[in-house]
Amino acid sequence: MSRLVAGLTLVSLLVLDGGKRWAEVAAAWQWSDVLAILDEAAVRYHMLVRSRGSSKSTDLAAVLIAVMLTRMPDGARLFIVAADRDQGRLVLTAMKGFVVRTPILKGTLEFSAYRATVPGRDIVLEVLSSDAASSWGLIPDFVVVDELGQWRETSQSEELFESIRTSLLKRNADLVVITTPSFPEHFAFAVREHARVDESWRLHEVSGPPPWSDPAALAEQRRALPESSYRRLYQGEWIQTDDGLGSFAEFQALSHEGSLDPQPGVSYFIGVDLGAVGDPAAVAICHVEADVREGHEFPKLRAVVDVVETWVGTPESPVRLAEVRDWLLAEARRYNGAHVSFDSWEAVGMAQELQGQGIRAEVVQPTPQSKSQLALGLIAAIREQALALPDDPALLREFSRARVRASSTGNHWIDHNPGEHDDRVIAVGLAVMKALEDARKPGPRLRTLR
Repeated sequence: MSRLVAGLTLVSLLVLDGGKRWAEVAAAWQWSDVLAILDEAAVRYHMLVRSRGSSKSTDLAAVLIAVMLTRMPDGARLFIVAADRDQGRLVLTAMKGFVVRTPILKGTLEFSAYRATVPGRDIVLEVLSSDAASSWGLIPDFVVVDELGQWRETSQSEELFESIRTSLLKRNADLVVITTPSFPEHFAFAVREHARVDESWRLHEVSGPPPWSDPAALAEQRRALPESSYRRLYQGEWIQTDDGLGSFAEFQALSHEGSLDPQPGVSYFIGVDLGAVGDPAAVAICHVEADVREGHEFPKLRAVVDVVETWVGTPESPVRLAEVRDWLLAEARRYNGAHVSFDSWEAVGMAQELQGQGIRAEVVQPTPQSKSQLALGLIAAIREQALALPDDPALLREFSRARVRASSTGNHWIDHNPGEHDDRVIAVGLAVMKALEDARKPGPRLRTLR
């Protein structure tokens, strides 16, 4: 039996989570990739581009098991290189699952946190992170680069990939790059363009979501994500994320007349985006109501923005932060002891001053994850028409001009065009997210919006 036939046979027998063998459920494009990688007579460099949920880690695990057990000589060194070791360890976890579920593999591989070995043969598979300095010494027999399009866009990441690519010549090693599409500006796109035209490479791109995707789950993702992010992650397009939150007309349709006074028994939340010179200081007050206008048995939640206030500073006359603090103190008390959320560590002092006056105040840690939660939460509220804004033309214009950006690692954030601002959008987002989070907890019934 040839090594190619042995490898394909082994992959076909691997048992998946649900108890079926890999061969029973694999699509034609999965077979095509496995065959191409295991065929030693074909090209040795592969780039596989698939949408999210397209069995990337599982298929890599299957290939690596076959390569380690049917093709590698004693003493071989294999590597999985990912943006971080925990990402790469997902493939090791999938390999271990195959070994546990497939009886014929009992005792063939041993696993530790970031390694898999073939007992008695000194064949080692190791997971590496994006540490370019250590990668220059690699002498690999087989390398997998996992989710290249999601690596950080830094010179260190590019240097890492170059060190890997040049190390392949030492032992005529194989390279498999597998990724979800990223942006045309990401260096992974340049790798893709090289693979598209170079005869030493095989580029295989599978567009669209995999056939086993749940249509309802895909529809939810489409509602939750910016359109370009959905197209990149689930349609498999190399596309720049640069979406607006909505049009001026859309926000006008979501508006209510003027500012709203506090109502008894209602919980209010205040979002604060502090600025002093270059950016305004913006504050938004919000509450949540049950929207029964559509007559649903279970009413939707709607975040109603009651008030938006701004303070604009100049180099000659910066925003007086004490004035903002005093306004917050008075309005938090007037709006039934509203909870105040700040978006910057620079506001720690002001938050502590408000706390000293008995106001509930916190600083939301400004991480990529918290910014992404805010951006995607606003998108979802807007698309579900679960947001009501004051009918201030300047506010609606700022919302319509705001941009949603995305990083290669999948985080999103609110941004603005040069010379414009997004401070009121951020303040509204902070208030809305906290209000909706509170409303979804068990508690008193919400008053209804009619």
